[in-house]
Amino acid sequence: MHVDSSLAMSSKPTPVPNGTTPFWRTEPHALDSHRSTEFLPLECDIVIVGAGYAGASVAHHIINQTQPGLIPPSIVILEARQACSGATGRNVIFHIGGHMKPDIYNGIAGLAVDHGVEAAAEVAAFEAKHVTYLKQFVENENIQCDYVVTKAIDVQLSQAHSAKLKEGYDRLIQNGCEPTATATFVDTPEAEKFSGVKGAKGCFTYDAGHIWPYKFVLHLLENALAHGVNLQTHTPVSGITYVNDPSLAHRWTVKTERGCISAKKVVLATNAYTSSLAPQYKEKIVPVRGTCSRIVVPPNDSVPRLTNTYTLRWNNWNYDYLIPRDDGSIVVGGARPAFIDDLANWYNVSDDSQVLEAAIRYWDNYMQRNFVGWEESHAYTDRVWTGIMGYSSDGLPHIGRVPGEDEQYIIAGFTGHGMPQIFLAAEGLAKMILQGLDFKETQLPWLFESTSSRLENSQNKIFASTPGVKSQSRL
Repeated sequence: MHVDSSLAMSSKPTPVPNGTTPFWRTEPHALDSHRSTEFLPLECDIVIVGAGYAGASVAHHIINQTQPGLIPPSIVILEARQACSGATGRNVIFHIGGHMKPDIYNGIAGLAVDHGVEAAAEVAAFEAKHVTYLKQFVENENIQCDYVVTKAIDVQLSQAHSAKLKEGYDRLIQNGCEPTATATFVDTPEAEKFSGVKGAKGCFTYDAGHIWPYKFVLHLLENALAHGVNLQTHTPVSGITYVNDPSLAHRWTVKTERGCISAKKVVLATNAYTSSLAPQYKEKIVPVRGTCSRIVVPPNDSVPRLTNTYTLRWNNWNYDYLIPRDDGSIVVGGARPAFIDDLANWYNVSDDSQVLEAAIRYWDNYMQRNFVGWEESHAYTDRVWTGIMGYSSDGLPHIGRVPGEDEQYIIAGFTGHGMPQIFLAAEGLAKMILQGLDFKETQLPWLFESTSSRLENSQNKIFASTPGVKSQSRL
């Protein structure tokens, strides 16, 4: 595959107004298109750009960390479309499809090679913590978001790829990566029987969860509004400027077509669309389009009941994920073979209003093809949609202060893996915003910090698992 340099950020990525409707957004909340006030406030303490998982979590933690008896800072959340209408509300590929699924052996093995086992183990433990932490949080808050803790079954359908992953898994355990040791590997003779997936050559299993992400985020937003947060949907931000004038308390100006807001601090919870407002992230956080579907099983079908979450991997770039739901449906995402050969279909694409025909056909008879005992099933695909993820060029999220900027913060670039990273990352970022802590004082994984050296690094790992792409240099 030839990488066309003209694809390199030829325009600013912005949300389109008419995105496809995902399953997760079929039960709109009363706040879906909410505006707390008719007009935008002229000023506030903090503007958060983005009302998805990241933006809602940051607002939640700022409120939660405000000392008792004190009034929380004034916060305005600006959202280009409906609340939670971006990647979180679409959940289109791999770990972000409602999966609260930590990576404790796969990408972690690569991090260990690049940054050392200690740094890799820190990330793995941080992600694994989300599974139980969110369970307790959801129960304490009584959030009706279908959160379930179960087992992940990662199925390898290539003997060579299974052996490669097993080698990395063994190496992590040998080097003392404790989170990795909580996963169990099932080898070829038993893998198909254990997983129920045809042709399984090996599989890993470990604790994971799944969630209705839209309902979780809207609960956070509802609670935030009850504490005085101002939510403004359908208000895209067109620009952010800073005036270095010590006499001004509100040095940031956030521009929208409905007017401007002056703010003391700005948080970019913008994921795929970050570079349109912070050009230093051009080529560092890239919009990538993914595809997801919902498969329905007729009530009279007699098929094996799936209770775990799944990843089906054919090689390092071809993988799908599945989340069986209590209503009998299965959310399935991936379909990369249907579109990955043409970069224009997915790389640097911010249009989630269309679904590729080849991706729609990919899901036909999916369960019948891949799962033992489903051959005679009448399971069918009732919905296919797309969504835009923010892929980081080095595969790691950008958290913390925007390098070189005063009181501007970022929580973005989750590469389709935000569910087991964002909530506790937002907790750490809130400490920086509210208490003025340095990143290292937050106890977040140090690899997540957004730094000048990361922005200056020309490597692009997005293509590392793309067939036919040889170059990983700056586009």
